[in-house]
Amino acid sequence: MATLLHLDSSLHPGSDSRSRTVALSFRDAWREQHPEGTVLYRDLAADPLPHLDVHGFSAAFVDAPSRTPEQEAAFAGRLTLIEELERADAVLLGAPMYNFTIPSTLKSWIDHVLMVGRTTGDTSSVKGVPVTVIASRGGSYAPGTPRESSEYVQNYLRAILGEYMGLELDFIVPELTAAASNPAMAELVPLAEASWARALEDATTKGKEVAQRVRAA
Repeated sequence: MATLLHLDSSLHPGSDSRSRTVALSFRDAWREQHPEGTVLYRDLAADPLPHLDVHGFSAAFVDAPSRTPEQEAAFAGRLTLIEELERADAVLLGAPMYNFTIPSTLKSWIDHVLMVGRTTGDTSSVKGVPVTVIASRGGSYAPGTPRESSEYVQNYLRAILGEYMGLELDFIVPELTAAASNPAMAELVPLAEASWARALEDATTKGKEVAQRVRAA
């Protein structure tokens, strides 16, 4: 059976969140292709992970018999998250932009699953797993826009998840989501609506494509 790991990190619940709504379109399309499959779901905003501390970090560099009780407990928590990622045939990641970058809750998850010698480098245990990122944002940070240099969501995730961990990333970007509520962005509403419609369509298409890819593997 195919397994999809779905992570949400938006502060906003349900349909109030653009990233959650688009991710749900992807997941529904996935389920149509794999009704017998498994979805592992984590809501990182509703149930945040603890930040990686010295015990969890150092435990990865200490043989099991030599770990302290604190290291052993922290390592077990990291191992649970890593094994979830390793079991996944595909990953769906909700990553809204907050203050120019990803939510701190998502950063905590990354810190836990990135383990040198296991999930990194040429021998990464998750190398090649397809990851679809729903990278919503209130404005636009696309190439050629005034705020292009402040895009720290896609650039960061490409570096850490793609280049360092070997995951295969694809982005769906619902942008200008603040246009409807910000009078200063009123003239951008048509562009925002077009971006929204495109994101929903792309999510459905991508959900089917990734499901079919996994089925064929």
